[in-house]
Amino acid sequence: MADRARATARSFSLWLSSNPSKRWGELFFLSYTPFWLTLCLGIIVPFKLYESFTEMEYMVLGLVAAVPSFLIPVVWPGEADRNLPWKERYWVKVSLWIAIFSYVGNYFWTHYFFTVLGASYTFPSWRMNNVPHTTFLLTHVCFLLYHVTSNMTLRRLRHSIAGLPEHIQRATMVAWIVALSYFVAYLETLAISNFPYYQFQDRDSMYKFGSLFYAIYFFVSFPMFLRIDEKPGDLWDLQRVAVDSLGAAMLVTIVLDLWRIFLGPIVPIPKKRCSEPGLPWFL
Repeated sequence: MADRARATARSFSLWLSSNPSKRWGELFFLSYTPFWLTLCLGIIVPFKLYESFTEMEYMVLGLVAAVPSFLIPVVWPGEADRNLPWKERYWVKVSLWIAIFSYVGNYFWTHYFFTVLGASYTFPSWRMNNVPHTTFLLTHVCFLLYHVTSNMTLRRLRHSIAGLPEHIQRATMVAWIVALSYFVAYLETLAISNFPYYQFQDRDSMYKFGSLFYAIYFFVSFPMFLRIDEKPGDLWDLQRVAVDSLGAAMLVTIVLDLWRIFLGPIVPIPKKRCSEPGLPWFL
């Protein structure tokens, strides 16, 4: 019995970081997920409560979903964080990384969804750069879930293939990142399909090709995000976190724009809106 318990504990630990602050942070964000996910996809969407929402209700929804992810670790810090300065706590670092990355994603990359994928938001909302404020907030908690899940699976995979030749390890990790990225992008697209006010000109094309376009975010971000405080003795400061997130965002922007210019839209869109020189938020 004791041997089985030790084996179970070791197997579980292979999914988790050896850094206590990082381990607690990842488990916290995972345990927080059922709250906002149930609120959005378990209550508001299936019961169509959004039909009576105005700009205010949508804004409140975003705040209720996102703000506790910042407040709870402040009010009830994990044991590993209690003696750490706030700027050295893992949850602070990843919250900053995701906040920057998701802000860029909403402010800039949403316009690629408009011009390349034929998407549009039609619900009442207060907006910045024609993007609803609510999506900035909801994207933050969504991306926390996606990236923490990626961390755990990549860590477990790395342990599993540690004995293989290096080139096979690298190829396996790349293949998993590609597969997980596409799966996450496709699953999100499918999950919000019952919300009628986020529309696509061609939903089938969005599922197949739009999910691949969206997955580009994660091709870049998943391996970069994993690096934060992952190696023992290599703890990141907030400046490094911010620069890394901005670097990831710039790389995603370049790849998305190359798709826009060379592959074009997945639905019929006037040429001026997609393939002309410039950037989509200026067209």
